Amino acid sequence: MMSTRHNHGGSGATEGEETEAIRDRKPIALFMAFGTKGDIFPVAALATAFACDQKQYKVSFITHLAHQGLTTSLAAKNVTFIPISSPPVATAYQHEQISDLRENSGGSYGEQNNFSLLKRTIEAEHRRECLAAIERIFANDLSKEGDFIAINFFALEGWHLAELFQVRCVVTAPYVVPYSAPSSFEYRFKKDLPLLYKYFQEAPVGMVGWKDVLHWMWPLFMEIWGSWRNDILNLSSIPFTDPVTNLPLWHIRIESPLLLYGFSKEIVECPGYWPPNVCTCGFWFLPMEWQFSCERCRISFSNNSNISSGLEELCPSHASLQFFLNEPSNSSSLIFVGLSSMGSMGFLTNPKAFLAVLQRVIEATKYRFILFTSGYEALDALIRYLAYDAMPNSSSVLEKVDSTLLFNDRLFCFSGSVPYSWLFPRCAVAIHHAGSGSTAAALHAGIPQVLCPFLMDQFYWAERLCWIGVAPDPLPRHYLCPDSLDDASISVACDALRAAIDRANSPEIKSQAACIAGKISSEDGIGEALKILREKVVPH
Repeated sequence: MMSTRHNHGGSGATEGEETEAIRDRKPIALFMAFGTKGDIFPVAALATAFACDQKQYKVSFITHLAHQGLTTSLAAKNVTFIPISSPPVATAYQHEQISDLRENSGGSYGEQNNFSLLKRTIEAEHRRECLAAIERIFANDLSKEGDFIAINFFALEGWHLAELFQVRCVVTAPYVVPYSAPSSFEYRFKKDLPLLYKYFQEAPVGMVGWKDVLHWMWPLFMEIWGSWRNDILNLSSIPFTDPVTNLPLWHIRIESPLLLYGFSKEIVECPGYWPPNVCTCGFWFLPMEWQFSCERCRISFSNNSNISSGLEELCPSHASLQFFLNEPSNSSSLIFVGLSSMGSMGFLTNPKAFLAVLQRVIEATKYRFILFTSGYEALDALIRYLAYDAMPNSSSVLEKVDSTLLFNDRLFCFSGSVPYSWLFPRCAVAIHHAGSGSTAAALHAGIPQVLCPFLMDQFYWAERLCWIGVAPDPLPRHYLCPDSLDDASISVACDALRAAIDRANSPEIKSQAACIAGKISSEDGIGEALKILREKVVPH
């Protein structure tokens, strides 16, 4: 990784001491990922697998403090958890928030100004903590041989900091790049930076070129990074330029960055216009033990080595979930519904309307439903209230338990988590937000999907799954989560959801879902990523 900053200075050690330290040192692998659970956990899974595969490395993982629940799982695989205090949502989805703010004519100038000030404050503190954390790791490192920083698309700070400390940077992403360059980007880049544009266009094969910039690197050149690079990092304000002359570094070329995608080639085509160092590995599934909210259930499952045998059982506290799934007296199909973190991110604005839609569909069909609330308190509280309203003499339903039955016992509401690889094969259809993790699990299980995307890469997955024939057309948000509780809105949403479920259950979609599952069943996404890292990153 090139750097346009002066070195930090010597360590004060003698030449002999430095030689011995270099000989005894462990190379450093720093994985850095920001965003919500779906953005973070697959990269964390890759980090732990790398630590197990390359025991000579010192492996660390930088992410939000909010994901500190990973600490124990990471430590068990000798991966150090390094927390950053910034909130996951603000960091991962700031692009959409800024865009929405600009388009919101209803907000006053003062409200917009306050939001911008808050955002800048969070952003500055986030970058300060990232710099401090990486400086502690690399500043006194006498050798960088074998070192690398692996970032996801919401951790672009890592690219600039890798340049600062002259460490290789690779990209590890569980989904396709979730944003595209503005339509005017190339025109403005060519106009404002003609020599740098030429630098990329004339790049030799295998070196950073315009394909890399257009595919994912273009945000690195936005103004939001310039002042930080120049004022804080003492780098050139524009990557790949000289800090004094602002001219391209014609005499320095670096290899096209390795970009590892955690999805299957069977699902996403890899077009020829992608950069040369893009590798699709297969889906990065989480370790089974990470997917339980209940430790006793995890232990129960760990005693059974074959997750698909049907013999594994949940702990006694969750026997009701097991019974609902396997109820012998009820042969009606089971439908999964889950929106992951969409509720806590503010997209489920009317939980009453959401449950009203599900209730109407239940009343109009023979299906049973299992709803994963992901611990969204507004939804969980409403579920407890509705259960109490149906059974006013039972005060226990108002207690904070993680499972509740509603609507004549045909909707099982669960605020915890169990592995999708165990749950989805028991379901006829999965209704979800088109997050990469839910999408991958349902594809692997071979069941049809009904998709209701809310933001970012979710729209890509929803369209893609429809295109390959494992899902009907994506549902607009208001057909699953209406803003209004009026009868007309609920009726329209109910009809749309019923139609989507019927379409998903068609022989054509069911057959295609099973076919796709067969094609990806033998893939080992984590294993393939490790193989590529061994071949292209780890010193031989």
